Amino acid sequence: MSNPISPGRFEFLPPVVKNMVIINGLCFLGTYVLQTSLGLDLIEVLGMHLPGSKAYSFWQPLTHLFMHGNFEHLLFNMFSFWMFGSILENVWGSSRFLTFYLVAGVGAAFLHYLVVFLMDIRPELLWIEDQIKMANAETLLGLESRKEDLLSGPNIIGASGAVAGIWIAFATMFPNNYLYLFFFVPVKAKYLAMLYVGFELLAVWQANPTDNVAHFAHLGGMLFGFAMVRWFGQ
Repeated sequence: MSNPISPGRFEFLPPVVKNMVIINGLCFLGTYVLQTSLGLDLIEVLGMHLPGSKAYSFWQPLTHLFMHGNFEHLLFNMFSFWMFGSILENVWGSSRFLTFYLVAGVGAAFLHYLVVFLMDIRPELLWIEDQIKMANAETLLGLESRKEDLLSGPNIIGASGAVAGIWIAFATMFPNNYLYLFFFVPVKAKYLAMLYVGFELLAVWQANPTDNVAHFAHLGGMLFGFAMVRWFGQ
């Protein structure tokens, strides 16, 4: 399958891409200003916590997409979002592209937490709950506090999951278009997509405890992106 792109037919900065980049930039600036002036941590408020924890709020599945930890995080996500998202928005139209972006981002976050809960949180949570059953008044408060810390601790931010979905959608629709690895090595999109998936799987398998990247969210975004292109057409 080959769908060559003709850049002359496309709007350079379509409306959803433009507005999303502006909103992300404003949120990043607002995070810094409110933290330094009022001590308000927007990442804690708008980042996505584990559903069901006391730190979770209903708006977080959407708002976490606009939070970024540092400028490099923001710059990389927005550059990738513009590079591939502008093409998809021109092909699909703004309404469909926005829906795709939000579904991929929310789906990526929930898949991440599903895996993290089952693999990391649930075993310790079961142990704590067993201890609570046998605890006396002196130790009960500490166990309850440890349980809440365990549930409320995880917090994911950033558009990376949604951007991963956009990238995989692009590679699925335009598999034979050449992209330039390190800006000068031409590689077909389908092969770069394979490398990207392989890198994320390797990172998950290695499970580096110092790695502060939500690799399962990236894989979730890819899964949702690929599925939506396949199920709902191009």
